[in-house]
Amino acid sequence: MDPPPPSNFLDPGADQNVDDSASSSTPSSPGQILDDEPDFSLAHNNDSQSSFGASSSSREENDEAPIGYTNPKNPIERLPPEILIAIFTKLSSQNDILNCLKVSKAWSRCCIDLLWHRPLFTTWDRLLNVVASIQNPQAYWQYADLIKRLNLSNLSDQISDGTLQPFDHCKRIERLTLTSCSSLTDYGIMNLVKGNRSLLALDITGLHSITDQTIQALAQNCPRLQGLNITNCRKVTDASLVALANSCKYLKRLKLNKCTLVTDDSIEAFARRCPSMLEIDLQDCKYITDHSVTALVLGGRHLRELRLAQCNLITDDSFLQLPQHLKYESLRILDLTACHLLTDLAVERIIECAPRLRILVLAKCIEITDRSVLAITKLGKNLHDIHLGRCQQISDEALKELVKSCNRIRYIDLAGCHRVTDASVKQLATLPKLRRIGLVKCQSITDRSILALARPSIDSKGRPQQPSNLERVHLSYCVNITLQGVHALLNSCPKLTHLSLTGIQAFFLREDLIKFCREAPSEFNDDQRTVFCVFSGEGVGNLRDHLNSEMQVFGGQVTMYDDPDAGDETMEMMGDDGEERGLLGLMESTVLDTEDGDEDGGGFDVEMQ
Repeated sequence: MDPPPPSNFLDPGADQNVDDSASSSTPSSPGQILDDEPDFSLAHNNDSQSSFGASSSSREENDEAPIGYTNPKNPIERLPPEILIAIFTKLSSQNDILNCLKVSKAWSRCCIDLLWHRPLFTTWDRLLNVVASIQNPQAYWQYADLIKRLNLSNLSDQISDGTLQPFDHCKRIERLTLTSCSSLTDYGIMNLVKGNRSLLALDITGLHSITDQTIQALAQNCPRLQGLNITNCRKVTDASLVALANSCKYLKRLKLNKCTLVTDDSIEAFARRCPSMLEIDLQDCKYITDHSVTALVLGGRHLRELRLAQCNLITDDSFLQLPQHLKYESLRILDLTACHLLTDLAVERIIECAPRLRILVLAKCIEITDRSVLAITKLGKNLHDIHLGRCQQISDEALKELVKSCNRIRYIDLAGCHRVTDASVKQLATLPKLRRIGLVKCQSITDRSILALARPSIDSKGRPQQPSNLERVHLSYCVNITLQGVHALLNSCPKLTHLSLTGIQAFFLREDLIKFCREAPSEFNDDQRTVFCVFSGEGVGNLRDHLNSEMQVFGGQVTMYDDPDAGDETMEMMGDDGEERGLLGLMESTVLDTEDGDEDGGGFDVEMQ
């Protein structure tokens, strides 16, 4: 076997006592490659030809024959680098990779890629170590050329333009994540992307100082760009985005959330010039109209995800103008939150065009009725998530039909749907894959709904299966819910990790129960804090244990849903009308904005597929 590289292939000052854990780091091993890094677009498969495992550059590379062909004396030396890298990636200990790196030059070339492909920056000292290695002229390896993924978001409050300067020499970075590094300006990012023709994805979410200059630099230097997230970069305009669309024709994922200066001009440019677009998010782009939405759908035959939340100029024409004969089989996620001008006509056309939708968000589309829900039933087993919060014209009858046709629903949000009663919730409870349900402010539901949700799922032959699969239940402001009903739910749902009970008197008035709640958000006023009651994580288990220790429901092992008369008895526990009216008055004075989210249980985030 070839002798190992000289001892100085590890930079001076490197810590030789390497911890076996993936969190350890030295100048030669900034962090083991993990697949849990929250880079933008990393939740998806890499759509480009990966450069991982390419021959690493060193000061002696011109004197070396290709790896695997250096007159090997040992059979393992005949293995090509691709096979060696595949083997080394199976090593779980970073210390093992370091030991392999010292065996020979061939092995070290493969291992150094593994160690430097994606440096892990969890502390400022690690960042300094990596910078020192990059800037060391005596280093055996050209470390600047090894870094393919750079994520500085863990140190966002310490990152400035000066911090980025040492990385200006890293011209092979493929994925760059600078989320929430709010001190960065155009100057720092422009220097980093200048001359980098390898960049595939850039995430600069929350960088308020960024202007068109950065986007223009991307257009001029990064023709292979596939993913861009500029959420909350409010100074970016159409001028630079049009240039980007013209230069970066391989764009697949684009997030322009809250880029409030964006208009139809740039969106239509992306529709024309970027035919490979898979995902686009235009949340809160207030100037987007029907023209650009129609253009996006027409041009994006491969489009999988389209998010238009709060684009309140959109009307039915966005979808009615689509050709009748075209089908968009790839579209899986459509978010139309608060597009309040949309009616049943648009929903019916959407279902015709996109018959394989999995996630459909129509929250706050106040004009839609049961007619839309009946159209949605045509999605059948394809539908997984449906969000209908604040669609107040929806009734029990439509929801019953939805359950009959779409039996693979996992998440459903009906927050603020006042016409929903126990009748439809009982049907929803029969969905075998239901994981989350949002019933915030469905004030007509009672413990009968809760007990139905607590029952084990039933198979096709009517036999009880495993216990309930529910993981998150949102019941805030359902004032007819009692402690007994919630107790039964807790005992019957072992997977429950989130339970929202804000505004339910039986809970927020009991000091022994609210001690298991999580803290109310800092922006809440005193009245909102008084009724806030959300249990999550360990708090759910602690609440369950506490209730079990202080009460035995109907004695022994019997739970409420085993007693056919339990529902009627539960209703009697609610107290007189005067008490209920007093509670409702308190709710009206403290009610939270039903944007809801997880803080008061009004809904839940749409999950990316």
